[in-house]
Amino acid sequence: MFLLNLCEGEFMEFMKFLNTVLTIFKIVIPLLLIIFGMIDLGKAVVSSDEKAIKSSTSSLIKKLIAALVIFFLPTIVSAIINLTGEKDDAGDPIGSSKCVLCVTHGGDNCK
Repeated sequence: MFLLNLCEGEFMEFMKFLNTVLTIFKIVIPLLLIIFGMIDLGKAVVSSDEKAIKSSTSSLIKKLIAALVIFFLPTIVSAIINLTGEKDDAGDPIGSSKCVLCVTHGGDNCK
């Protein structure tokens, strides 16, 4: 019964804050990974070292994959929670499902 009331009142404000932080992370971290990967690749190309270019290309691909995972991870978690989540008789999320929906989607889900 405690989990049903967990996402109410002041705790919901914290969930809204987590949504803001998550949104910032979803934008900033992938951008930084891509920018730093491009800088590394640019340095390797300027140095004209074939081994450094190959290494930097591999590193850039790994950073792009990490950026995609970071960007889509909240969506994947939200989809899993929606499949297994708790709902009331009207089909609205309750308990931990309501918290996760607020953190991942924000807006009207944080009421």
